[in-house]
Amino acid sequence: MSEEKGKIKKEEKVEELKEILSVVSKEVPGLIKAIIGSVFSEEAGKDMGKAAGAFYKELKDAGMPEETAVKMTENYMSTFTSLGDVLKGIGKKGNIVISTEGDKEIGEQISRKIKEKLAEKRREEKQED
Repeated sequence: MSEEKGKIKKEEKVEELKEILSVVSKEVPGLIKAIIGSVFSEEAGKDMGKAAGAFYKELKDAGMPEETAVKMTENYMSTFTSLGDVLKGIGKKGNIVISTEGDKEIGEQISRKIKEKLAEKRREEKQED
């Protein structure tokens, strides 16, 4: 009897895992696409330009030599470019690495979406019964 309960519990866990993976495979690509879209939008480009201009201006106002201010601004902008390259790679390969605070928020959104979908599926199953 106990063996049977254990087997049923394992089967339930396997089913739940299947549901989670199903939700993840459907929801994560959309989240990644939205993130990529926000980074590569016209508005994002304008914001990056403004940020670079403000950064350069602050360096110059602080008395930084022209050559140094330009170099530091280029390095500052390379941060945005690097982020863009990472996001493009994620979009193409489907690889996800959660390691920054921004990624933590994305992970929380994914987790919330998974829980919502699982609850929705359970409600549907109860209605069928």
